[in-house]
Amino acid sequence: MNEKLIIGMPAGSLADPKRGGNLVTLLKAAGFPTKGYEEGGPTAFPLHGMLFGWDGRPQEFGAQLALHEVDIAISGDDWITERSLEYLYEYGREIKLNKTLSLNRGRVRIVVINVPLPSGMSFDGWLDTLLKAKSVIRIVSEMPYLAIDWFRGKKNALGYGPEWDAFSVQKYNTPPKIEKGLVVYESWGKTEAKVLNGGVDFGFEITQTGSAIRNYGLEISDEVMKSETGIWTDPALKDNPKKYELARMFLLNMYGAVFAENKVLIFFNARKNEVQPIITYLEKNGLFGDEPTMNEGINFTEFSIQMSTADPKLPLAQVRYELARLGASHIETVPLDSSIPGLDDIHF
Repeated sequence: MNEKLIIGMPAGSLADPKRGGNLVTLLKAAGFPTKGYEEGGPTAFPLHGMLFGWDGRPQEFGAQLALHEVDIAISGDDWITERSLEYLYEYGREIKLNKTLSLNRGRVRIVVINVPLPSGMSFDGWLDTLLKAKSVIRIVSEMPYLAIDWFRGKKNALGYGPEWDAFSVQKYNTPPKIEKGLVVYESWGKTEAKVLNGGVDFGFEITQTGSAIRNYGLEISDEVMKSETGIWTDPALKDNPKKYELARMFLLNMYGAVFAENKVLIFFNARKNEVQPIITYLEKNGLFGDEPTMNEGINFTEFSIQMSTADPKLPLAQVRYELARLGASHIETVPLDSSIPGLDDIHF
């Protein structure tokens, strides 16, 4: 296994082909069909014997990358940041991991939530009052070290010093291990209920729309970070030429699959006397790069263009209609699995 590229494969919604992440379909479009992944593992790549799937939780991949247990991993920015901060705060060790590719899915926000504040009071003012009145602040979070890092920055901005630097990460509602500082109860969901029912002073929550937070009658007082799913790499990969080339191959093809999403190729014919008006239309609407792709025949010219299917300013149906009005015929639309502009698009 030492010479194989070890890929951290996230369990959960991304592994489910029927849910929004749809990583199975993306991998197949990239040329890496999986076997076993959607059934819960073990994951194999039948067409690529030099790729090894390590099934795990996105929450763990930051640590596994730091320990060189996996070479690359598919995980969210939030969980990678959380593990990096855990290494920093608990072990005094700084780890550097590289995000090499966004997968354009799994977008969430990490926010601070609390019960509605008194009318006219800002969150900073409320927190300042809390810090003056209490010796221990209690937070609940699925990402305790992200909460600690945010709290450090916030209390410093409010003018408080190292007397509030102490922290303790504990199971929910266990007695505080510190006499003064921040107690973070590590949660496994239903953060809103703990905040609403007064179990903590406020909470950290992972949200997409904020609807569940609003349903509980709570407020979002701060956005800590935005997160999305991406491919992260261990910098030490560059020290292993064989694995490095495998990683570049994997990343390039994954980039091609992501880049091709919501894009199609349109093929059509035009008589010689209709070519120039069509070129003018394509140029006006930015439907080619350096020059249009054209195959010259005796009486006709065949065009091919690539375009997005998700641009409300230039809808696909409208483009096909306007091309037909200009004389285009045999207009064919072909969905794309992959589109790779070039190797320079991979910065790794």
